[in-house]
Amino acid sequence: MSQKLQTPQFKNIWNEELIYLFDLFERYGYEIRIAGGAVRDLLMGFEPHDIDLATTATPDQMKEIFEKENIRMLHTNGEKHGTVTVRLNDKENYEITTLRIDVLTDGRHAEVQFTEDWKLDANRRDLTINSIFLDRDGSIIDFFAGYDDIKHHRIKFVGEPATRIQEDYLRILRYFRFYSRICLDENSHCIQSIEAIKENASGLKGIAGERIWVEFRKIVCSRFADSLMKKIIDTNVHKFIGLPDVCDLKEFSRIYKIYENNLKNIPLPITMVCSLLHSAKEVLLF
Repeated sequence: MSQKLQTPQFKNIWNEELIYLFDLFERYGYEIRIAGGAVRDLLMGFEPHDIDLATTATPDQMKEIFEKENIRMLHTNGEKHGTVTVRLNDKENYEITTLRIDVLTDGRHAEVQFTEDWKLDANRRDLTINSIFLDRDGSIIDFFAGYDDIKHHRIKFVGEPATRIQEDYLRILRYFRFYSRICLDENSHCIQSIEAIKENASGLKGIAGERIWVEFRKIVCSRFADSLMKKIIDTNVHKFIGLPDVCDLKEFSRIYKIYENNLKNIPLPITMVCSLLHSAKEVLLF
């Protein structure tokens, strides 16, 4: 018997626009569910800022529906990956993505193929906590025990860690970022995940600096930032994201400890990064 979510936060997301979208897709014969980060946040007891949706409808089928119903579609550059963004009542934007599988990956990008299989889509996601779907009645669709990992404050990759990492090496940093959000203990890492991260750390050298910074800037100002930086150094990840071979972890930890219980006042991310460096030259190279 599937579990159902009936929290106040879940009930609060059902505005007129979201109800209309679900009614619309069901009227045209397509499945649609809440996906990804919104599900994770709701299961953690938070109300999500953004709600992403997944569907069995292809981008062409979605466009046909929206054109027929005179619904405004925004930028279309996500269509080749299956995503169509709509704006309803000039008020709410929703990203709706077709279920998909990766048919070819190079560690940075993926060529996708559309599917109607919810488990196959969940299988291509990075972490178990991000692989869960929610139906409109609150039913939790969880193929990889992600809800159990949320309840027990665990971070695990979907399936084989090395496989997930090699599909997109940025997932290494996403592991550390979500560790700070989910876990209660600074040293409860999954051994298999850490080993896979160490073995594949060099793959990060092929990732654009902008993508690395989006993730890393959140890690250095997060809960457990000092122990996470130690783990990043222990796994040699730091060598492939612009940091020197030898980082000043002592100075970084000293500053972090000052703000550990008041993270909203922690210095800016770039300041925290500079505390890891020894010279102006290293700052310029970062």
